[in-house]
Amino acid sequence: MGPVLAGVLQSLALLGALALAYIPLGGYLARVYSSTRHLRVERWIYRAVGADPDARMRWPAYLRAVLAFSAAGVLLLYLLQRLQGVLPLSLGFRSIDPDQAFNTAVSFVTNTNWQSYAGEQAMGHVVQTAGLTVQNFVSAAVGMAVAVALVRGFSRSGDGELGNFWADLVRGVVRVLVPLAAVAAVVLVACGAIQNFSGIHAVGQFMGGSQQFNGGAVASQEAIKELGTNGGGYFNANSAHPFENPTPFTNLFEIFLILVVPFALTRAFGLMVGNVRQGYALLATMVTIWLGFVALMLWTEFAHHGPALQAAGAAMEGKEVRFGVGGSSLFAVSTTLTSTGAVDSFHSSFTGLGGGITLLGMMLGEIAPGGVGSGLYGMLIMAVIAVFLAGLMVGRTPEYLGKKIGPREIKLAACYLLVTPALVLVFTAFALALPTPPHSMANGGAHGFSEILYAYTSGANNNGSAFAGLNADTQWFNTTIGLAMLFGRFLPMVFVLALAGSLGAQQPVPVTAGTLRTEKPLFAGLLVGAVLIVTGLTYFPALALGPLAEGLA
Repeated sequence: MGPVLAGVLQSLALLGALALAYIPLGGYLARVYSSTRHLRVERWIYRAVGADPDARMRWPAYLRAVLAFSAAGVLLLYLLQRLQGVLPLSLGFRSIDPDQAFNTAVSFVTNTNWQSYAGEQAMGHVVQTAGLTVQNFVSAAVGMAVAVALVRGFSRSGDGELGNFWADLVRGVVRVLVPLAAVAAVVLVACGAIQNFSGIHAVGQFMGGSQQFNGGAVASQEAIKELGTNGGGYFNANSAHPFENPTPFTNLFEIFLILVVPFALTRAFGLMVGNVRQGYALLATMVTIWLGFVALMLWTEFAHHGPALQAAGAAMEGKEVRFGVGGSSLFAVSTTLTSTGAVDSFHSSFTGLGGGITLLGMMLGEIAPGGVGSGLYGMLIMAVIAVFLAGLMVGRTPEYLGKKIGPREIKLAACYLLVTPALVLVFTAFALALPTPPHSMANGGAHGFSEILYAYTSGANNNGSAFAGLNADTQWFNTTIGLAMLFGRFLPMVFVLALAGSLGAQQPVPVTAGTLRTEKPLFAGLLVGAVLIVTGLTYFPALALGPLAEGLA
């Protein structure tokens, strides 16, 4: 079997598995977030944190709860890292420096999982398991909660209530993420991923010294790392490491975990608003963009211009031979079109255009299918923009799901769209203009520019993957990427929840002959165009200076 055919067959198998999971998981998610019943373990949690799960929240109260919970998470994770030197099971590692502890705490709380350290050389078992893995669960649940709040804004009439953040958070963890991650961890262990609390081992001799490796609760962290679209690896090589991702089957399984919840949330959305065809329209948009990116990535990586690439049969530099170009391309597209950030190959070694595809996937806002929760609310923001553009073309007041899109709503949607590009481009410009940050670049020219552009794009979009080649463990990058992650996560949430409150306060308008049918293929096509044009063109000059210049050279 040729490598191209193998890549196509892997894509088809992945789509088949996602299709089988779509209806049952989407229906389950809708029932979880529509239920009025609290499980016993959930009541224990509510009592422990002093929360009333039945209190109704408008958007300011919901936002305050999101911000307070996340701020507490940053503080606790920061302190855990700073105290690592005196904690048990630290494997002899010292406490984390203040700037790196800040960066890592913000990274995991914002669902970014950017790592400017090598996990197996810096973090002990307590920080990895009690700190980072816990945040992998709760940060994903926060994203799902905000998405569900926006859906309620569309589905509710006149009261402006968005549910209860604490109930949404706890249900996302207890009923969705923990059960699915437990099953996924068992599958990974059965396929060769490790799960232990072993210490550091020295094995053999290598260039006059011994090779060292340590164990850890890898399979359990790997499961939620992918399922929660987090991305932070136990080891520096991330999902290219055989302890995390041992076989081609686990590689495809991990891609499945990355995509399954974000895709299924479109089904939950359709059920919660009372029209499943609306969910199918969003699903069609996401799948169209995802398939287009997969096809482009396979083409760029199999094109193999140059004698070295022709000898290898494809662009194999930086890729694991056990996954090949097909598996690596699928993983790279899926991880950058979501907020996952995990890697099974190194994006800096992709062809110039291939690296540009990974960048563009993040720049589109990671909405195809996007992160857990963040992908759905990002796509709904784009749907609001699309109906506004359609309204301008036909001269009608835009409506979506029976709610009018007026000046307030479109301003909030526009602010959402502008936050991330502003963070990416401003921080990139400062990093290149100041004398010290460019010293961290391993390459000059267009590729070096792409390294810094990728770092801030990954941080501000809460992706977390790295282009490689950039030494990001400096005070400048730890601080500025940390700020990009912080603002890139929570400023958009402010606008999403404010939009949800505005929509929830409206009474639905009746459907007329002139109402735009947003469940039709025509609207899905308009939405694809809006995503590619409105967001993609924002970054075109930066892409032209980096990956496009390198790819066309």
